[in-house]
Amino acid sequence: MKSLEQLCRKNIWNLAPYSSARNEYAGREARVFLDANENPYNTPFNRYPDPLQLELKAAISKVKGVPAENIFLGNGSDEAIDLPYRSFCEPGIDNVVAIEPTYGMYKVCADINDVEYRPVLLDEQYQITAEKLLAATDDHTKLIWLCSPNNPTGNNLHREEIVKVIESFEGIVIVDEAYSDFSSQTPLRTELAKYPNLIVLNTMSKAWGCAAIRLGMAFASEEIIGIFNKVKYPYNVNQLTQQQALEALKDPFEVDKWIKILLEERSRMVDAFKLLPICEKVFPTDANFFLAQMTDATKIYNYLVDKGIIVRNRHRIQLCQNCLRVTIGTKTENGELIAALRQYQ
Repeated sequence: MKSLEQLCRKNIWNLAPYSSARNEYAGREARVFLDANENPYNTPFNRYPDPLQLELKAAISKVKGVPAENIFLGNGSDEAIDLPYRSFCEPGIDNVVAIEPTYGMYKVCADINDVEYRPVLLDEQYQITAEKLLAATDDHTKLIWLCSPNNPTGNNLHREEIVKVIESFEGIVIVDEAYSDFSSQTPLRTELAKYPNLIVLNTMSKAWGCAAIRLGMAFASEEIIGIFNKVKYPYNVNQLTQQQALEALKDPFEVDKWIKILLEERSRMVDAFKLLPICEKVFPTDANFFLAQMTDATKIYNYLVDKGIIVRNRHRIQLCQNCLRVTIGTKTENGELIAALRQYQ
């Protein structure tokens, strides 16, 4: 890969980050806080949170098997998606390459940052080759976006093709593993030491059942994490989020139980959909959702909305014509969806 200095925007590389009051005494004990113009009353909400979330990173490190210094925490995965654009891509000059279809925020952040977004269409099995992806790059391509398991298709991308991209591309490769807890494939975050140009995203929103607290993760080299910490807002993860995440991380076995239940329900739902006359195909999935091709996705979607059941209509997405994306819910919720679809005429 190119050096990080070559890849990074010059103004970001030379940036003197904001030094918060909490940063300046880090590592030392303190009892009296008269440095940050806080109100001394209304404990514990009167104090600014740890800007680097050190206690939370230590807890995540134990669960995810990634050293704390290789972890960035953000306000949802959206912050971790936005930061590579702000750190590495010159607006109006640089570009990024991504698979299509995939998670829409990669393109939204490209548009916001005035960075050209180059989608590369998946094949009929929702797979890509490294050769095809790399052919879309040029000297101004800074990032390649991959999502595995992919959203909205649900499937893992072939591991060997992802590795080829990482090993061949001179820029940064970002692999979004938001749904990896539902997959049997070994997460790429376990191989960070081998690939200095790799960023792996993860989240508390899916398997951990904490979408409301908005906590996203990026795993990368210590040098890339250092760049993100320079660019992020000083107190980007609030204290309530940090506290709730720490509470959730105390019981990873409960999460394992949820995952097992959801995978069993996923199998049951896929089988039930395949028997529906209005379902033409259910695509393979490695996530907590599946993509189903229907006879008329929009009409079926509207029918379900009228019954108070919400799925995602992906009909207008490339390669997803007449497809609904269905998240796995509780057994009761899933049963209500199947019952409604059996009554559809």
